[in-house]
Amino acid sequence: MALFGRKKKEDIKAAEGEPRQRREQPKEKEPEKQEARVGLPQGKDPKLYKIIEKPIVTEKGVDLASGGAYVFKVSRRANKVEVKKAIEKLYEVKVKKIRMINVIGKYRQVGRFEGWKPGFRKAIVSLEKGYKIEVA
Repeated sequence: MALFGRKKKEDIKAAEGEPRQRREQPKEKEPEKQEARVGLPQGKDPKLYKIIEKPIVTEKGVDLASGGAYVFKVSRRANKVEVKKAIEKLYEVKVKKIRMINVIGKYRQVGRFEGWKPGFRKAIVSLEKGYKIEVA
C-alpha cells in the first residue's frame, strides 16, 4: 500500500493473485570508441596518449622539424624519461635529446571579460639522423 492510503496498480494486482511483471533491464551500452587524435598514430597503447597529448604545429615548430626536432604538448607530470619512451613507442623512432619547457598561463582580456589562459608543458624532441615523424 502506498502513502496516504492510495494503492498502486501493482499492489492491487498482487492482492488479486496476479504475478508482478518485471521491469525490463536496460541494455548494456557498447563501449565507446576512442576519438581519432589529430597527428598521433592509431592502434598504440592508450596510456602513452596521456603522456603525449598532441603535437604543436606552429611556424617555429615547422622550422625545427626541418632540422629533426619536433614539438609536443605533454602532461604536466611527465618527465624526460617518460616522454622519450612514449615517443619511441608511438612513432617507432630513436630520440637523441629532449628539452622540456613549462609554459606559464597568460592574463587575457576580451572586452569586459578577463581571466587567465591555462599554462602547459611542452617538449622539444630531437631525433637521431635518418628518422622522421609525420605530423599533420
